[in-house]
Amino acid sequence: QVQLVESGGGLVQPGGSLRLSCAASGSRLPFGTMGWYRQAPGKERELVASINSGGYSNYEDSAKGRFTISRDNAKKTVYLQMNSLKPEDTAVYYCYMRSLTTTTTYWGQGTQVTVSS
Repeated sequence: QVQLVESGGGLVQPGGSLRLSCAASGSRLPFGTMGWYRQAPGKERELVASINSGGYSNYEDSAKGRFTISRDNAKKTVYLQMNSLKPEDTAVYYCYMRSLTTTTTYWGQGTQVTVSS
């Protein structure tokens, strides 16, 4: 059974940085698109960034220039480097990975990111 395990969340002051990681286990098959969503209290889940199997990345407007998504296919891991964090970045961040051979999307359990002084 495929599981995605996230790490790297926490409390950081405005202007600080965090690096989220999401590692997959239980699958020998390659993944296609990987990415990160976030959900703040009272708001809908929104896509923050994604990266496809060719390395092409896409960002939500507020993340452009501050966040960088990357992946390590050998480790089946996706990362989200977040710099210049703002209070409005506070949310639960969820990673996802899509199977390259089926239509299945796998999700992480979520990691809390809190930006506050």
